[in-house]
Amino acid sequence: MRQPIRVGMVAEEHHLVDASNSIVFTDARMPAVLATPWLVAYLEYAARNAIAPCLTENERSVGTYVEVEHIAPVPQGMTVVCRARVIMVDGPVVTFQVEAHDEQELVSKGLHRRRVIDVDRFKRRVDKKRASQSDGQ
Repeated sequence: MRQPIRVGMVAEEHHLVDASNSIVFTDARMPAVLATPWLVAYLEYAARNAIAPCLTENERSVGTYVEVEHIAPVPQGMTVVCRARVIMVDGPVVTFQVEAHDEQELVSKGLHRRRVIDVDRFKRRVDKKRASQSDGQ
């Protein structure tokens, strides 16, 4: 690591809700709103960005745990702001408090955990798994 990850580090993601990140089952009665998978992704991006400046060129962080409550809709045309704040660091494991707001209210809250990894070691692990899969076919 370039520098230690510290409790309190924070980052935000701002995203306009449009057809690309809305639910796919809209109709005349069901309005187009931000889809939960996109909300979770944006919360993960915020967490990743909060600690990215601490990592070396050979390190990345990967998500390992998500517990998110999606409590309010965000209609198309509004912006969702997703925030992640480091609340605990245990070696390579970093825990974040995550939350999202739109212009009017709290949209989501929860916890997210990421692990700092060495990308070369991770790639070797993935390559080995891929090779064992093709050997078994």
